Parts: sequence; C-alpha cells; structure tokens
Amino acid sequence: MTRLLPALLAAAVLLPAPLAAQAVDVGKLDRRVGTLESEMRAVQRKVFPGGNARYFEPEIPAQAAAPVPAPETPPATTPIADLTGRVDALEGQLKTMTGQIEAMEYKLRQLEDSQRRLKGDAEFRLNALENPGGAAAPVDGSAPVAAPATGSATGLGGTVAAPIKPAAKPTTKPATDGAAWAVAYPKVTARDWPGVETAMSQFVADWPKSTRVPQAKYWLGRSFAARTQYPQAAKAFLDVYQSAPRSTPAPDALIALANALNAMTKPKDACQVLGELETVYGAKLTDTQKADAGRQRTKAKCAA
Repeated sequence: MTRLLPALLAAAVLLPAPLAAQAVDVGKLDRRVGTLESEMRAVQRKVFPGGNARYFEPEIPAQAAAPVPAPETPPATTPIADLTGRVDALEGQLKTMTGQIEAMEYKLRQLEDSQRRLKGDAEFRLNALENPGGAAAPVDGSAPVAAPATGSATGLGGTVAAPIKPAAKPTTKPATDGAAWAVAYPKVTARDWPGVETAMSQFVADWPKSTRVPQAKYWLGRSFAARTQYPQAAKAFLDVYQSAPRSTPAPDALIALANALNAMTKPKDACQVLGELETVYGAKLTDTQKADAGRQRTKAKCAA
C-alpha cells in the first residue's frame, strides 16, 4: 500500500498537465492575436486615411466572449482552435493589405517618373520653339527691330538707293537670364553655328548660375560638331554631363558625345559612353533618344 501511494500521487500531478499546456498556448495566441489586430489597424489607417466605411471596416470587430463552460462540461470547440482560425484570417488580411500598399507605392513611383520626364521634355521643346526663325523681342518691350533694308529717294536724275542704317545693337547686359536667352537662342533656330558659339559662350559667362547653362553648353557643343570640330564638341558635351547630370540635355549630351567620339574614330570610348547612358538614364530615355543611341552603338560596333 505504501508503494502504491507515490505512484498515485504522480498520476494525480500528471493529469492536469495537458490543461496547463493548453492554458499556456492560449495565452501565447491571445498575445499574437492582439499584436496582429494592432498591425491590421495600423495598415488600414495607412492605406485608407479617414476610415471611410465604403472601403473597409475601420476596426476589427471584437470577438464575442465565449461563455465559460462549467468545469464538468467540455466546450464544443477548443479555444486554441478558435484563436488559430482568427490568427490565420488576420494573417491573410495583413498579407493582402501589404500587397496593396506595395502596388500603390510602385504606381506612385511610376507616376513621379513619368511626370519628371514629361516636364523635362516639355521644357526642352519649349526652349527649342522660342522665336522660331524670327527676330528676338527686345528687352525693353518695344517693337522688334526690323532687318536692314534699302530705301529709295527720287531725284532729278532718277531713283537713288538710300541705305537704311540698322539699329545699333544693345551694349547693356539683359536684365534677366530669360531675356538673355531670348536674344541668344534665335542663333540656334537659324543654324548660325558661329553665332551660336559666340552667343552661348557669352550666356555662360554672363549667367553662370542660370538653370539654362546646361542647355547653353549643349548647343555650344552642337555648334562645334556642326563645323566638324569634334574634340571641342566632345569636351563641351562631357562638361554638360559632368556639371549637370540631372539636367534635361544631359542624356542628349552623352549621345552627342558618343557621336563625336565615333567621328574621331574612338569606338571603344563611344561604347563606354553609351554604357554610361544606359546605366544612368536607361529607364528615362525617350524613344527618340533610344533610337539615336542605337545608331551610335551600331557605328561603334559595341558588344551586345
């Protein structure tokens, strides 16, 4: 009898062990559920600020507390099973909301990139369309100066040609960089390349902090390239990229630099420049820029 007593006591101690383990598991799952519910509410507030009930249920409804069964009556379902189901549901909702956030962030980045490209293209094209082929508007707002013309006067001996003197060029510096650009850019539209060199060099010297300086340097390089002065052109195009890599003409400057290097029979250097172009601006290049770069890559016989 005395030998059976320790065995019976050990059995009595071991009987509630499953119940104790179950209580421990329930406690862990309660904390897990509380954490997930907090995260879900945070995600919902981030995705749908304002809590509009048309799109989501702003708060996770609290689970109705199950009546505590009498000790002698076992519950229909165990608390562990209920909490596990809630945890699975919350994890599924959390994954869905996380995917929606990532998709929204990706679309936002695409919109920002598209807006940046459109803004750059529009600015570049507007500058190219300023005063196309016409006389530059004077800074003081007066009427445009007419081109030199020849008049006539009638005398006793017949008609005598009388030259009309052109208006004197203004010697004062324009008041703003925009006014100075309006004077310099018509040289580009007229394809007066020596005039472009003079005008753009003067613009860079007078307005070194202007946002149009990269464009002035780019057209300075174009003026050199048009006159087959490729070393000077390459230097100007490289200066555009190195001094203002985020400017609008920077990608075009690299393409033009590759063209100048090809003309100087330096295909390896041209391929290196085109590789830099793809690395830095690959996703931002326009279709025209991609086509121009492809032609230079073909000329240099760059490896695919």
